[in-house]
Amino acid sequence: MVQAIVGANWGDEGKGKITDYLAENADVVVRFQGGANAGHTIINSYGRFSLHLLPSGVFNPKVTSILGNGVALDIQKFLKELHALEEAGVPTPKIYISDRVQVLMPYHILQDEYEEERLGKKSYGSTKSGIAPFFSDKYAKIGLQVNELYYDDILEEQLKKILEIKNALFESLYGKKGLDYDTVLSELKNERELIRPYLCDTSLFLRKAIKEGKKILLEGQLGTMKDTDHGIYPMVTSSHTLASFGAVGAGIPPYAISSVVCVTKAYSSAVGAGEFVSEIFGDEAEELRKRGGDKGEYGATTGRPRRVGWYDAVASRYGCALQGATEVALTVLDPLGYLEEIPVCTAYEIDGKEVKDFPVTPLLRKAKPVYTVLKGWHCDIRGIRNYEELPKECKDYIDFIEKELEVPITMVSNGPERHEMLKRTPKI
Repeated sequence: MVQAIVGANWGDEGKGKITDYLAENADVVVRFQGGANAGHTIINSYGRFSLHLLPSGVFNPKVTSILGNGVALDIQKFLKELHALEEAGVPTPKIYISDRVQVLMPYHILQDEYEEERLGKKSYGSTKSGIAPFFSDKYAKIGLQVNELYYDDILEEQLKKILEIKNALFESLYGKKGLDYDTVLSELKNERELIRPYLCDTSLFLRKAIKEGKKILLEGQLGTMKDTDHGIYPMVTSSHTLASFGAVGAGIPPYAISSVVCVTKAYSSAVGAGEFVSEIFGDEAEELRKRGGDKGEYGATTGRPRRVGWYDAVASRYGCALQGATEVALTVLDPLGYLEEIPVCTAYEIDGKEVKDFPVTPLLRKAKPVYTVLKGWHCDIRGIRNYEELPKECKDYIDFIEKELEVPITMVSNGPERHEMLKRTPKI
């Protein structure tokens, strides 16, 4: 069984917690896209962690964790993150890295920083982790697959070609100093030995696991709104955030994915620039931001304040549809307990017309939220372990969202820790 865990919205939905929770009964967990540009915050018996590259199954010693070929592999960050787990007393995870994964290089990070600096006020709000230059190089065929690091003739020839391009760009466009070939090559030769023990044909490993009936989780990064094709382009990430890409990014047949858990937060949040129709501002936003998440709404990678807003059913319904959601996990419900009333964005007004289908970006820029206001439950729901014990108004809110999404909500998170999770019988 292969189950994808993906985000319906702008990212930061709580996919890490859901993956960590489901990984208790899994055999394999695979990160299939993205890089270290976004983090998954997880709280369990070992402590509080922000994972950026490692799959969220690393806390279960029975799980094999895999970085698939669709990931941007930052070798230094991978090793640093693995070491941090060991220091925290987490048993050393069994982890493999695809021998077809491409390596994120120092010049990718520099190019990301320089380009954001050049764009100034028109920048994309990048995390400056090198992701856009990395994927650009991958598809321009001037990337480095990790297996190429072990063939000196290929490595040296390819690196010379790449640095000619990068140094010309750095010096002529950005007015910066170029990189030294010998220094970069030496660093790569050192890093290749550190990463060697983790490399294998992970696609072959996964195909065998599927034949053996193993339970496999595909863990996505960010959410539908940040997908390169289907998100709020151009303010998107540089990889595909959809469950359908899980087959490509993990190297498995598409028909192997039997279910898709789409994660959506009980209110909206986003890091970085881009269209966000239900966004709120001022004191109202600061109050929600302060109460949200486990330590407030601040990016796990950047630490910068997340933009927040009321639940956007238009965007979320679209997100679930694009992901092919078979079920929904509703997260971060507990912070809303301070509200007497809770608005939900159920439509957009565009050029005087009310629409319920998510539009392309130029129309999205004109959109104004149309709200349906629900009664709040006005109490703390943390500590409740039986779904039926939730206040009526809280269950009404969940029922309303489920009807808007047109996908069954099977899990509800009422706290940041692993087992603060309520199983729910869907109404649809």
